Amino acid sequence: MKIIVTGAAGFIGMHTSLSLLRRGDEVIGIDNLNNYYDVNLKNARISQLSEFKNFKFLKIDINDYNSLSTAFSNFNPDRVIHLAAQAGVRYSLENPSAYIDSNITGFMNILECSRHNNIEHLTYASSSSVYGSNKKIPFEEDDSVDHPVSLYAATKKANELMAHTYSHLFNLPTSGLRFFTVYGPWGRPDMALFLFTKSILNDEPINVFNHGEMIRDFTFIDDIVEGVIKVSDKVATQDPSFNQNKPTASSSNAPFRIFNIGNSNPVNLMEYIKEIENRTGKIAKKLFLPMQPGDVLSTVASTDKLFEWTGFKPKTNIENGIKQFIDWYLEFYEN
Repeated sequence: MKIIVTGAAGFIGMHTSLSLLRRGDEVIGIDNLNNYYDVNLKNARISQLSEFKNFKFLKIDINDYNSLSTAFSNFNPDRVIHLAAQAGVRYSLENPSAYIDSNITGFMNILECSRHNNIEHLTYASSSSVYGSNKKIPFEEDDSVDHPVSLYAATKKANELMAHTYSHLFNLPTSGLRFFTVYGPWGRPDMALFLFTKSILNDEPINVFNHGEMIRDFTFIDDIVEGVIKVSDKVATQDPSFNQNKPTASSSNAPFRIFNIGNSNPVNLMEYIKEIENRTGKIAKKLFLPMQPGDVLSTVASTDKLFEWTGFKPKTNIENGIKQFIDWYLEFYEN
């Protein structure tokens, strides 16, 4: 199988590419290596992938339609796993245009290239952020997502709508995956686990927002990757039970699907910090702060639809997941 993975230098993109390469797929990794966070970490991830003969890296910005189109034409992929995006909820308050460029214009370019190259399945990253200010938990794919509380979330909802349009107009099979707080080795430096671990090891205070009264459905990277690949391997189809008089958001009479990928075992933020303390052997200096703009109090995933579609359900607990991250962090940064 020939697969394009965008965002290959990213956290999820690297792990997804590794899994595909290990099973023998031919992978073209696309990334612009921007400086949103440490480019050295991104280059180190690409170095891991470059050890495989069936991997090729192209430094391309998905905003550059001509370069992207050329890559599609030359490689002639069977499938696309689109993970490139401008990530981060809080950063969208500082640099909103980056989200429009990457998450809207860039995604449109992916859709156009997929359409014109007869891609058999486009799987793309959405986010649990689309649930916004919803209070009902667990979050289900057919819940309303009409009240985003960050521009990042709004762009991810827009991606789902854009994908449906292309599925409807051009019969392009698309599957959107709503990720829930991904963590693990090679993780992003702007994510909580990375920030907490770094600060605790350096005896620096950590910022604990909403005074620790937050719940997250922390999902380990291996579970995310398994979900991504299982969904990619099962091409989206029309839902024979779809009722246009009572339409649902997660499927359609077009080849379109939406799935949550979460652990379905939410953890209080203070419990998460306690586990990091246990694994590092150090007590965090905690700076308790109010809720940040764009944040939500809790995220909890229903993964029933993912299980029904693929037979897979994430299962890694935080004790095992945090241990694997800290082991990697110490090896990568302390050596």
